[in-house]
Amino acid sequence: MNWLSAVISYQQTCLDGIQDPELKSDMTNNMLDASQMTIISPVILIQLRPRLEDLWKRLWTTKIARIRSGFPAADRKLLATRGGGNLRPNVVVAKDGSGQYKTIAGALASYPKNHRGRYVIYVKAGIYDEYITVSKDQVNVFMYGDGPRKTIVTGRKSFRDGNTAGPEGHQAVALRVQSDMAAFYNCRMDGYQDTLYTQAHRQFYRNCVISGTVDFIFGDGAVVIQNSKIIVRKPADGQKNAVTAQGRTDKRETTGIVIQNCRIVPEVKLFNERFKFPTYLGRPWKEYSRTIIMETTIGDLIQPAGWMEWNGNFALDTLYYAEFANRGPGANTNRRVRWKGHKILTNRQEAHQFTPGPFLQGNLWLRYTGAPYFLGFKP
Repeated sequence: MNWLSAVISYQQTCLDGIQDPELKSDMTNNMLDASQMTIISPVILIQLRPRLEDLWKRLWTTKIARIRSGFPAADRKLLATRGGGNLRPNVVVAKDGSGQYKTIAGALASYPKNHRGRYVIYVKAGIYDEYITVSKDQVNVFMYGDGPRKTIVTGRKSFRDGNTAGPEGHQAVALRVQSDMAAFYNCRMDGYQDTLYTQAHRQFYRNCVISGTVDFIFGDGAVVIQNSKIIVRKPADGQKNAVTAQGRTDKRETTGIVIQNCRIVPEVKLFNERFKFPTYLGRPWKEYSRTIIMETTIGDLIQPAGWMEWNGNFALDTLYYAEFANRGPGANTNRRVRWKGHKILTNRQEAHQFTPGPFLQGNLWLRYTGAPYFLGFKP
């Protein structure tokens, strides 16, 4: 189901990138059969589930063995140990020339063909002005630095000017993730609009800082952000802030954005004007948008309504927005929106399905990432 959800996300991404209305209509019609087959496939899989269980177990055994080989038990403390402990990286990146490469792109280009197991890249402190892509052939890449304030990657690509140009630059993605079973620990993603693009597949973020203004956590992956700090920045005049914009287009997709045991706060520059610029937990980018805020401290900058429309009544009946066991002045739900798709969860069983264990199948792979985690509710 995870892979079929990713296919739907990729199809929608293609359509979203087409600006010309006539061409977009033609492409939509041409992709209709493929889209319908993708949507029907989950129904077929559910019916065939008993016959597929053995095959599924064999595939998972093979895949997890590959992940385990990339993260042996002796190395799982790497992410929690400054400087990587005693682990020897395959390559070192340093702007001062003290490593094998001066750029991260150069280190990635050195990834051996048909490499098996973990490939460790240590990036020393410095500001790296480059655009980095970890390709689908570069499996089990394990990259670490000297801390989110010391090892920094920056860029200027955006819809208009760039993600270092400020809030006037419109969409400026700092990080796009479409790899399955991706984990980020003690990382910082700073931007304005559209900072973190969780495009597809299962993703886990722990002890991270994510900042932005409009729709700054968006996409159609299955995502859990745990024990992290979400910082709302000061937007351009006249803008409204939205923390999330989830993009599920079919109700059978296993995707969504889960924010668990985090803090949602304003940046220093916004604090004194936090009531001047309305801020919301999210808005529905696509028809079956799904976002869950649970066990999180919500600051008073969040509007009492909690959530914002995308365009009139679009998706208000089909979305799934849920809040569970939150705290803080912004967690008061007395004046929340009264949409059909919005829920204040009191049933722990319903809320539990969005924790990392069941939602990401985290019991099968998170232990091999080295990042701390809890699979259920916060301890």
